Amino acid sequence: MQDANAQPTFDLRRTWFLRGALAAISIPGLILASAFVGFAGLAKEAGFTLAETVFMVAAVWALPAKVVLIGAVLSGSTVWGAAFAVALSSVRLMPMVVALVPELRGPRTPNWVLYLLSHFVAVTSWVLAMERLRGVPRPMRTTYYAGLGGAIVAFNMGVAAVVFIVAESLPPMVSAALLLLTPMYFLTSLWGSARERASHVAMILGLVLGPFFHVILPGFDLLAAGLIGGGAAYGFHRLSHRRKRA
Repeated sequence: MQDANAQPTFDLRRTWFLRGALAAISIPGLILASAFVGFAGLAKEAGFTLAETVFMVAAVWALPAKVVLIGAVLSGSTVWGAAFAVALSSVRLMPMVVALVPELRGPRTPNWVLYLLSHFVAVTSWVLAMERLRGVPRPMRTTYYAGLGGAIVAFNMGVAAVVFIVAESLPPMVSAALLLLTPMYFLTSLWGSARERASHVAMILGLVLGPFFHVILPGFDLLAAGLIGGGAAYGFHRLSHRRKRA
């Protein structure tokens, strides 16, 4: 391992950038790529062009936000309405950014670098980064994460492009199943890694309230389920701590 106090030369940065890119080759990364198979088929069925589909992968990045964007376009929403829906679906990533930035920040890290790298934050890159950043010298962490996040985005741009071209040969049921593989994987991963019962309560409430609010509050279902389910889970957490102290 490189010395944490080593000068950030070009060769050193290139080494850590490539290590980050290689870290993208993982089970979570492959599962995410399989989900983009479904996304590319969905985008083509919705009438998007190849260029628009690949651009969405690069510019919007988080997969749920892209699905929300496609839904907003198909429902006839205005540009501002679609942008608002995508923004709401992406608010969930804010806690991830808040947790990751202190791990990335070095003694001389410019703010613009952190703003740029925040674009790569999604569940897959966040999980991989939080697992491996502790073994990366702090001056090299932004370089490492740039390689990790950039490789994941670039690879899935390629996946979306290839699948878009051959999407007609894929059965619709296969595309839909692959699209759902990523949320199912991370749901089970988060359930198994949860340290407190309140996290399980939040996930159960999300699974129950999500479909309910999708029917009665379409467009605001994620927000409503998150606020009510998260608030209830937080209340459960506080109540459990009070009982332990009593």
